[in-house]
Amino acid sequence: MNDLSVGSLLDVMGELFSDEISIAVTNTKEYIYYRPSKRIDLKIKTGDSLKEGTLAHKAIAQNQKVSEFINRNMFGVPYHGMAVPYQRDGQLAGCVLAIYPAYTDGKSVVTVKTSDGWTPIPFKDVVYIEVKARKTYVATEDLVGVHKNTLQEFEFILPRDSFVRCHRSFIVNVHQIKEIFPDTHSTFLLVMRDGTKIPVSQSYSSYFRKLLGF
Repeated sequence: MNDLSVGSLLDVMGELFSDEISIAVTNTKEYIYYRPSKRIDLKIKTGDSLKEGTLAHKAIAQNQKVSEFINRNMFGVPYHGMAVPYQRDGQLAGCVLAIYPAYTDGKSVVTVKTSDGWTPIPFKDVVYIEVKARKTYVATEDLVGVHKNTLQEFEFILPRDSFVRCHRSFIVNVHQIKEIFPDTHSTFLLVMRDGTKIPVSQSYSSYFRKLLGF
């Protein structure tokens, strides 16, 4: 253990939970380590001050473990997490945080803008969501509409047992996948039930395979 630096140990811990959980470490005033996961990235940078209302700030202020939901006002995305203070020479020195994505907020439809107005779409009918030319498109077998959310925001409101991020530009409904093929340009190619072909990129392939069990 003497040959293992704190940073190396944190990197190893982060790798264990890299798909789901982001890890951060603070002193009493600022962040001194941050490793994002594939599911959530709060865009924290080393040296960022602790914001009032965040888990880290609460854990330091109360000098005790804090576990709760934090809304999107803090970092632009909602998240759940746990922060545990640590001591050095008997004095409060900072805290360690585990940050994981918020789950669906109970809604069962996504309402999109179409040429005729707005259309509520049940989650089960969504085939895929795509970002293209700085707009977010929600597609069903019958229509395509525009939504104000980013893909990252959709990751936090869509049911995790149905929707998977497979590419920087796509989220797919796993119940709408017809076939999966190997692909030379991305790890896999998905053929959706509406006939659309969607790539699974290298950065998401491991997580995608784990969730679908192949």
